[in-house]
Amino acid sequence: MANKRDYYEVLGVGKTATDDEIKKAYRKLAKQYHPDANPNNKEEAERKFKEVNEAYETLSDKQKRNMYDQFGHDAANGFNGGGFNGYGNAGGFGGFSGVDMDFDMGDIFSSFFGGGFNTSARRSGPPRGADVKVAIEITFEEAAFGTKKEIVISREEACSSCEGTGAQKGTQPITCPTCGGTGQVKFTQNTILGQIMSTRTCNRCGGEGKIIEKPCPECKGRSTIRKQRKITVSIPQGIDNNQTITIRGEGSKGPKGGAKGDLYITVFVKPHSIFKRKGDNIYSDVKVPFTIMALGGEIDIQTLTGIVKHKITEGTQTDTVVTLKNQGIKNIHGRGQGEHFVTLIVDVPNNLTSKQKDLLREFNETIGVKNKKKGLFN
Repeated sequence: MANKRDYYEVLGVGKTATDDEIKKAYRKLAKQYHPDANPNNKEEAERKFKEVNEAYETLSDKQKRNMYDQFGHDAANGFNGGGFNGYGNAGGFGGFSGVDMDFDMGDIFSSFFGGGFNTSARRSGPPRGADVKVAIEITFEEAAFGTKKEIVISREEACSSCEGTGAQKGTQPITCPTCGGTGQVKFTQNTILGQIMSTRTCNRCGGEGKIIEKPCPECKGRSTIRKQRKITVSIPQGIDNNQTITIRGEGSKGPKGGAKGDLYITVFVKPHSIFKRKGDNIYSDVKVPFTIMALGGEIDIQTLTGIVKHKITEGTQTDTVVTLKNQGIKNIHGRGQGEHFVTLIVDVPNNLTSKQKDLLREFNETIGVKNKKKGLFN
């Protein structure tokens, strides 16, 4: 762990950085170091990309970040399969060497209440793997219509050398001789009320019920190896900026045969040059020649699906809003489709010729507009 860089340093943020600042920094660095964007230095880019993902995976989770701030990389290592199951539940507290955390709340209660409150937890199996968090950027159109994206993730996978057992090839973990495979040992306490029988987690196997005599040289007995994988993700139509897609079972593999965590993909949508979005509705502005606004006529309006014709009535005023029904974003949950609201803005001509100016002045006089020097729309 000594050679690991500080996660805040990796992302280039301070320790008081907000969630948004961390997310923004990650988004920038993930894009910068993505292997596909660095074909001439792919190996170094992959190393940095992995480092950035690992830092974001910890700092983007409040509970993991708190543990990291208190205990550093040892805690982070636990989150990635060395003692924590992704929810902060200790699986032997492998990440806290030298600290004896093997106590039983039942021991405390039984000392006072004669064993009537024995709450010793039974072994519940290997811990679940850590969740993996990544971010991707897509276009406005891809968000509206859906798409497929290939992404690179870094996660713990079952060691192929030991097939996820953690034991050297050709050997198997053995039943713990101390607890007989139960993960619990019984002991007797002397109290003022007499001797009381209680149980606690087995120190030898850490509550797993099995021990590894010959650890796998590939994974060092952890049973998992961190690897990078390319996976194809389906982005549903209608997804909005900063929404997250959850893919169950695509996170890190849990140690000693534990279940896989989940994959969380946060989607960032690039701004569009024409459209803005609010919910499932989209908004845009269209400049219309003042002659068409005054006399009426037909204009072209750019929509998500192409150009549509729209008829302008005579005397339409600037800032008039036109509603194009069902031309917005399809709801991500299949609940209909939004509208497209178009604001009409009068397009005042410039660089007029002398003849055009004379005609406009003549027009002004016919409608009684004075102060002709101040312009047409005085």
